[in-house]
Amino acid sequence: MKALIVIDYTYDFVEGNLPVGQPAIDIQETIVALTQKYVDQDDFVVMAVDLHEENDSYHPETALFPPHNIRGTHGRELYGDLADVYNRNQQSIYWVDKSRYSAFCGTNLDIALKERGITEVHLVGVCTDICILHTAVDAYNKGYGITVFEDAVASFNPHGHEWALEHFKGSLGAQVIRSSK
Repeated sequence: MKALIVIDYTYDFVEGNLPVGQPAIDIQETIVALTQKYVDQDDFVVMAVDLHEENDSYHPETALFPPHNIRGTHGRELYGDLADVYNRNQQSIYWVDKSRYSAFCGTNLDIALKERGITEVHLVGVCTDICILHTAVDAYNKGYGITVFEDAVASFNPHGHEWALEHFKGSLGAQVIRSSK
């Protein structure tokens, strides 16, 4: 059994306070198509979305990045047409608030996957070399098979993006493939 995990595809990460920019805009159609496809196939679909509190001086990212994905802000909303897919299919999509790079860290994602007999995770979203990477490493360490859709992940660091794609294959045994949408 497989699950699609859509990671951090929000306004702040696409065009907002910590933007990937055009590379993230360019993958919107693929992320939307894959999400709808997995919902239509009755696969387990997860929205793993970064959540921060305003003025949280204790969070380690505060020293690294500008404020982003703050609870209750437009920046934390799903980007573009993905929001429409989520709104039409809320009953079929599992939402995970995450406060660290990995969708597994401090969340119940592993439990939710195991309860459903999921053995393989398919990853899309941003940023390839940060949140996708850390989620993939945790998935590997927890024994999940991993697929990354290279045409549905992006980063603001082109070198980091390419490095992460190679790392997924060479160090995590992941399949890195292009979607057929």
